[in-house]
Amino acid sequence: MSIKRRERDAIVQSLRAGVVPKLGLQHIQVGRVREIEELVKDMERIADGGSAIRFIIGEYGSGKTFFLNLIRLIALEKGLVVMSADLAPDRRIHATGGQARSLFAEMSRNFSTRTKPDGGALPSIVERFIGHAEQTASKEDTSVANVVRKQLAHFQEMTGGFDFAEVIKKYWDGHETGNEDLKAASLRWLRAEYATRTDAKNALGVRTIIDDANVYDMIKLMSAFSVAAGYKGLLVSLDELVNLFKLTSSQARNANYEQILRILNDVLQGSASHLGFLLGGTPEFLMNTRRGLYSYEALQSRLAENTFATGGLVDLSGPVIKLANLTPEDLFVLLRNVRLVVQGEDNPIPDRALEAFMAHCSDRIGEAYFRTPRNTVTAFVNMLSVLEQNPGTQWEDLIEEVTIATDSGDDLSDITDAGTSGTATGAEDSSDDLSSFKL
Repeated sequence: MSIKRRERDAIVQSLRAGVVPKLGLQHIQVGRVREIEELVKDMERIADGGSAIRFIIGEYGSGKTFFLNLIRLIALEKGLVVMSADLAPDRRIHATGGQARSLFAEMSRNFSTRTKPDGGALPSIVERFIGHAEQTASKEDTSVANVVRKQLAHFQEMTGGFDFAEVIKKYWDGHETGNEDLKAASLRWLRAEYATRTDAKNALGVRTIIDDANVYDMIKLMSAFSVAAGYKGLLVSLDELVNLFKLTSSQARNANYEQILRILNDVLQGSASHLGFLLGGTPEFLMNTRRGLYSYEALQSRLAENTFATGGLVDLSGPVIKLANLTPEDLFVLLRNVRLVVQGEDNPIPDRALEAFMAHCSDRIGEAYFRTPRNTVTAFVNMLSVLEQNPGTQWEDLIEEVTIATDSGDDLSDITDAGTSGTATGAEDSSDDLSSFKL
């Protein structure tokens, strides 16, 4: 399979930094077959008018973010729109100090469609809605304004839908009259960039803004609007939910968990349509009974494991998907895929080099080298980079010298320094602990 230069560079740079590439995931994906099959069914359910929610649970470095990004790409291929963001101290699902609005603003900036997979797709979604209205008006021999009003009529029945519909109408007015300021003001409102109602009223004549109190309602409106624009639904992907677990205020944590419960109930009871959620977090975020989701009794009962799924049996039909460990065989295939991306097909290192590298990792790290593969993959890319930048260097010498270095207490990430005296690019950063990167 041919790899574009842009994709290759994105993969190599991301893996060396210990983060997930946004491009070219299909070139290195291995394992997780059953999990992916279940999520594909979810995407099809959303496209058919249903809803879905999944909690993707895994340790740091186990591949949560990689998995979330892979499902995001699948959703785009299925014709869905994707909003995505990472939670942070200043971005939460529920808040009273602007953190929830900040999360929505980040998700809006990351609006993605199949033609705009890197984000920034909100203007094109609105334009596509206008384009569909123009086509319908032409077929029905009526004015576009009448079609726009007709298509937005049912939005007024939804919570917050009246002002949402008014903002879309203002965008249409700007489109029709060539008023770019009016179009820009409408997009600002849709991105939750207005901090006060006064500013929004002066610019658009609406009385509300997207704020902490109505974020989830606006997500449902965005889902309905995406369908009206010709897409098959909306997928919301949120990662780093462990930041909710880290909140020191039990009141703030419970408020966020209550919002998650509201979303979960809507999805499980069929109250939401054309809408899906992917929520990524660590095992402690889910199962800690003092600060995690299990500390909220209503969530614990809904997210509890299937007691019959024991002894190697799995149940992937529930809302929680715990990412299974990669097997050593999976990791071998992963390293082969990474080797193909980095070195191409002309003169790659042999398979026995991969086996030696894995044996080294097993000796120095233990079983964690395939259970949380991020550090292992990063070290492997670092080794390949040293070979590429130092012609004549043999992989046998590198692995032998790395073994000596790790015996001295150096971290595996220092593989960039092995036998190179720090000449490899990025060697000055090699002492950083890769565990600080969160996949």
